[in-house]
Amino acid sequence: MAIPDFIRELRATAGHQLLFLPGTSAVVLDDEGRVLLGRRADTGRWALVCGIPEPGEQPAAAVVREVYEETAVRCVPERILLVQSMEPVTYPNQDVCQFVDICFRCRAVGGEARVNDDESLDVGWFSLDALPELDEFALTRIKLALAEGPTWFDPTLPE
Repeated sequence: MAIPDFIRELRATAGHQLLFLPGTSAVVLDDEGRVLLGRRADTGRWALVCGIPEPGEQPAAAVVREVYEETAVRCVPERILLVQSMEPVTYPNQDVCQFVDICFRCRAVGGEARVNDDESLDVGWFSLDALPELDEFALTRIKLALAEGPTWFDPTLPE
């Protein structure tokens, strides 16, 4: 996964210590109800499109940019599905990050799905009854995208 320049600059002074960062993810659906997935270059697994907003960038704009950069698909965010703090991740270079994911349900409005950068090995549309193996992160968000419920958040409050 490409490291944004602003993260490189932070790491120059912060070292490997935990960075708490915003993240976005997208459940992109087409007119046939298929979901857009990319096979990640770093893990080889199929996943939703995810990314990090640039400083000052709105989350909805970031998700549109990330979807296009990774898949060449144009999309429009329709609603926020979920806001969730994830567990910290330690990368192979020992950098530690914890993301707050803002997941959007998006509607595809143009473009042809294809690998559009070096973060993906493959890109494709999948019908809901023929999804590849996905982790719980993706499955939960797809389930929320298909429901018409309110935005999900962890209701646990500090005592």
